[in-house]
Amino acid sequence: MHGIYAITDPALLAGDKLDRYVDAALQGGISMLQYRNKSADHRLRIEEATRLQILCNRYDVPLLINDDIQLCIDVGAAGVHLGQSDSALPEARRLLGDAAIIGITCHSDIDAALQAEAGGASYVAFGRFFPSRTKPDAALAAPQILSAAKKKLQIPLVAIGGVNAENGASLIAAGADMLAVIDYLFSTPAVASRARALSKLF
Repeated sequence: MHGIYAITDPALLAGDKLDRYVDAALQGGISMLQYRNKSADHRLRIEEATRLQILCNRYDVPLLINDDIQLCIDVGAAGVHLGQSDSALPEARRLLGDAAIIGITCHSDIDAALQAEAGGASYVAFGRFFPSRTKPDAALAAPQILSAAKKKLQIPLVAIGGVNAENGASLIAAGADMLAVIDYLFSTPAVASRARALSKLF
């Protein structure tokens, strides 16, 4: 796992923007996509995730589902991303199988990351590292957490929270294997060019 990890946001991608902007991000070279929509009903989420799975297949990019193992199974996605309060990692691994990508949010907790790795997580996510419009109240993490985690963990590290083309290089230098991006990527029609700018950081 390496590169830009785009995460959808229903507020930024309302209406027909979801398909158009995600397609532009895929054209721009993102390496992974997470479908995140906790407010929509199940039927709409299945419809949207199915369309995104078709798009991701076209570009050979893995689609992950945020905190919904059954939706992942229903649309044939590559895996799930789970928060520390979401469905248990062992249950996700049992239901999705060894080949599934399963990521765990660890904020700034290396012990939680070590536990996730021992439990079979595919990657762990740290952050937020910078002011974030998507999660303004999330606790701040220092880039040094990535350097410390890199020495202890074998699985990839994802950095999230206020990431853009100007500050992302510092997180890669600290040890991030992937940069997770929401607002910087999807708050503008210039999605493809921003995706390319982010990808160049690697």
